[in-house]
Amino acid sequence: MSTELCNADLTVTRHAPGTRFVSECLLEGYVLSSRVCPDILIPGHALCVAVASDVLRGSSPQDRALVQQWVNFAEGEIVPSMAAWVYPTMGVADYNKQRVLSVLNEYLLSRTFLVGEAVTLADITVVCALLLLFKQVMEPSMRQGYQNVMRWFCTCVHQPQFSAVLGEVVLCETAAQATDKIKGGPRNTEDAPTNAKDAPNGAAQEEVSKEEEQDDGGPDATEEALAAEPKAKDPFASLPKSSFALDEFKRKYSNEDTLTVALPYLWEKLDNDGWSLWYSEYKYPEELGQVFMSCNLITGMFQRLDRLRKHAFASMALLGVDSDSSISGVWLLRGQQLAFEVDYESYSWRKLDPGSEETKTLVKEYLSWEGEFKHIGKPFNQGKVFK
Repeated sequence: MSTELCNADLTVTRHAPGTRFVSECLLEGYVLSSRVCPDILIPGHALCVAVASDVLRGSSPQDRALVQQWVNFAEGEIVPSMAAWVYPTMGVADYNKQRVLSVLNEYLLSRTFLVGEAVTLADITVVCALLLLFKQVMEPSMRQGYQNVMRWFCTCVHQPQFSAVLGEVVLCETAAQATDKIKGGPRNTEDAPTNAKDAPNGAAQEEVSKEEEQDDGGPDATEEALAAEPKAKDPFASLPKSSFALDEFKRKYSNEDTLTVALPYLWEKLDNDGWSLWYSEYKYPEELGQVFMSCNLITGMFQRLDRLRKHAFASMALLGVDSDSSISGVWLLRGQQLAFEVDYESYSWRKLDPGSEETKTLVKEYLSWEGEFKHIGKPFNQGKVFK
């Protein structure tokens, strides 16, 4: 990802383990080299530093120190803890769950990225350290306690440069369970017979081998338990059909005039039993700094709610100026309950009465991005639409 962000020319060459280096770091036998730094670099962080731009390393001495701090935190704290938690589910270590996410969650409460106002090596390193954790064991119920971490993580992995390397990152739905079978582990040979005289009779030995082959061929208890677990429920599956066509409304909002076409269509066609209107407002306006960073919060939230697009529409607005702003908006959601997985706790939510004048004013102002916004007391700066 460092090379993607810097457009560096990177060559990856595969060597058989042990033929070039006697180093346990080369677990898969990969050696990395770059035209920027022709010498072969181990570990990966050394290569990242060689190809990284000043922005990635940190634009000031203090930022460089902070970047290195987070790199060290990822490699020295997160990776061992993540390995103890995740690797047992992959059959490669004993189970020993650790807690390190609370440090990140507290730190990211008022920050978009770990250091400064753009992606740095700190973000790249920590994201990679957490990747398996979020893909393998951090199911939705476990992620609820780390909303700030999830906001930052999803913001990073949705960056084009991250996607170019990681592909689509699918978050875990059901935590994988630790298994007693250790992949690639050494066989216990202490009690193995050293010669034919010590071995059991051939028939018994053959029977044991057949039983082992049968055990390896079928699912073990863990696999059966995982298969029996119910899949995550779709909160919209049980809702009755609605006469309101969300896609048609989105087309009118996108292609035609908001005040004369889209809003009249909404009020005429809206199914108040099948859909609900909500007002949301960011709880921590005192922590908002520069406008572009505040807008990143909205964009990141929309990216993390991508699966909700079939069942929701929203117009969020940033009101005010640098260091004196507020984030709020109006949401149209399928059903009568909120169905958010992330960012919910960072906002206050209020269900709106579709028939009230207050609701009509709010919807008009937020969808047209015009009006006084008296309930906030700040002028409109810019808006973003979730559709």
